[in-house]
Amino acid sequence: MATTTITVDEFQALEQRVMRTVELIRAEREARASAEAEVAAMKELLDVASSENSALTVELAGLKQEREQVKGRVDAMLKQLDDLG
Repeated sequence: MATTTITVDEFQALEQRVMRTVELIRAEREARASAEAEVAAMKELLDVASSENSALTVELAGLKQEREQVKGRVDAMLKQLDDLG
């Protein structure tokens, strides 16, 4: 049976590579968690903006209708003034 002998230096080098790999994985997990939290916050902001957009669309429709009513009343008054003259 053949055995492989690993020197202390080789073992320490392997240990350092494993530790660097562990640190990289830890950093990537933290970055992923941060990105996921940011995505959740952006989704919430998008929901709020969408709700505000819907409310503003309804308000704009009401203002357009009101403007048309005012325009009609002004046109009617102008016609009455023309009829007097």
